[in-house]
Amino acid sequence: MKNIILYIIVILFGGIYALANFNKNLTANPIYFDQVSGKPILNLTTIYINDAVISVFFKKYPKLKTYRVDVSALYKARKYKPIWYNNKNLIAFANLLYYKVNHLEEEGLESSFANTVEVDEIFRGENLKNISQTETEIMLTTLYVFYAGNVYYGIDSKKIEENGWFIPRKNLSYKNLLDSLLVYPELLKINEKQLFRQYYKLRDILKKYRKIKESGDWILITSESLDKEFKPNDSATTIGQIRHHLTIIGDLKQDSKSNLYDEELMSGILSYKRRNGYNLDYIIAPNHIQNMNIPIEQYIKTIMVNMERCRWIDPELANANEYIIVNIPAYKLLFKRDGINALESKLFVGKNSTETPVFSSTMTQIIFSPYWNIPQSILDYEIKYRIEQDKNYLAKHNMEWNNGKVRQKPGVNNSLGLVKFIFPNSNDIYLHDTPSKSIFQREYRAFSHGCINLEKAKELAAVILEDDSDWPLERINEAMRGEKETVCILKKKIPIHIGYFTAWVTDSGEISFYKDIYSRDDCLIELLFSENSK
Repeated sequence: MKNIILYIIVILFGGIYALANFNKNLTANPIYFDQVSGKPILNLTTIYINDAVISVFFKKYPKLKTYRVDVSALYKARKYKPIWYNNKNLIAFANLLYYKVNHLEEEGLESSFANTVEVDEIFRGENLKNISQTETEIMLTTLYVFYAGNVYYGIDSKKIEENGWFIPRKNLSYKNLLDSLLVYPELLKINEKQLFRQYYKLRDILKKYRKIKESGDWILITSESLDKEFKPNDSATTIGQIRHHLTIIGDLKQDSKSNLYDEELMSGILSYKRRNGYNLDYIIAPNHIQNMNIPIEQYIKTIMVNMERCRWIDPELANANEYIIVNIPAYKLLFKRDGINALESKLFVGKNSTETPVFSSTMTQIIFSPYWNIPQSILDYEIKYRIEQDKNYLAKHNMEWNNGKVRQKPGVNNSLGLVKFIFPNSNDIYLHDTPSKSIFQREYRAFSHGCINLEKAKELAAVILEDDSDWPLERINEAMRGEKETVCILKKKIPIHIGYFTAWVTDSGEISFYKDIYSRDDCLIELLFSENSK
């Protein structure tokens, strides 16, 4: 009888122990239910994924719900096969992804993943108590979507259009990108098929400026008076401070610590002015010192903002054999051919009330000695008033009525100059010559009604048409006499991209900072840094 009682007790305690262990495993590996059959799925050692499992995951981790659609689509495209496990172990790429997420600041981002505690637990190799293998699998996929979306895509399209950016947005395929990364993990470092190459140049500069910040070498420059100018051969403590500043940012190779404005400093000043859009002379004016005294934290944010703009651009835009890029804040046009600068020109752009928009198009025509068909808004708010004040106004300005509108006839004083470049767009914006050549000598050049006025307009026409035997230079000169409008239909259309970059790195690695003439950086900074995660 005692043996029977003892046997029952052993069985009872054994059952309790087994049940306890089952419940423990159940906590770490919860039961999911198949969406089709309704049968329970006990996830102990294998990974089983379907829509129901994914749904349960995002109910458990509601802070990640914004990624659910992309995560579900990714698994569906991969036929619900696991991504992050090789047998029972995480693949090496998972660790690399974890590293990159933990160093997002290197990518110019301040975002953070919502469930960092669970992710840290996964990669610390601890005995997982709260997350199953299946949950780990989906968590890492969500982490990947978070990383890829932030680094390769950026903020959503509606927000960038609100920021005045209408260059066509690239598409991001999480599946195709992941397939590439799993085969070539090194693409996490540089992937020019996913990111405009300017992004990586800015990333290198970001690293440099953060090192300067950490060094404490960014020192405030002081001056005896707010309106003091410095010229060669002047001597002052301020000169020594400027020399130090130009050394740490790379315009001078070494700091001689001299307070004399000597030839070495003259060279550094010219480099500084050239990089930052100033007129090239040796005068150090108060506004130059004010610009040098901008806190380095602000320069760092400017770099990060322009890295974000690079995320919006399809890298293929810069892969054409020939293309034109206009940078509005730099007041500069580049004509690229076979990857090198075939032409560079100054320009002036729309004033604040008539900003030049950001967009892409394709140049289709060049019109020599053009008419200027005056826009209705200019006719209504400017020309009609002047006609009322002076009945001979039209004749004095070589203008005429044409079908109820006013146009300016071809000539050397035509507001479009002697040539304009047509690329269809809804804003009726085009590139053109101008008779107002003196404006190109100014540093601030936002004066137009929105169109882009070009200093080297004739040179641009010549370089575009240099391979067209129908348009030798002699014919271009003849067409630009201002006597008769002549239309040239381009045999080869040229992509043109009008962008807005307040920081730009040249092919030689030099950084230029430009005045934010339309105050767009502040709006973007607010979008980027007012949220801790996306």
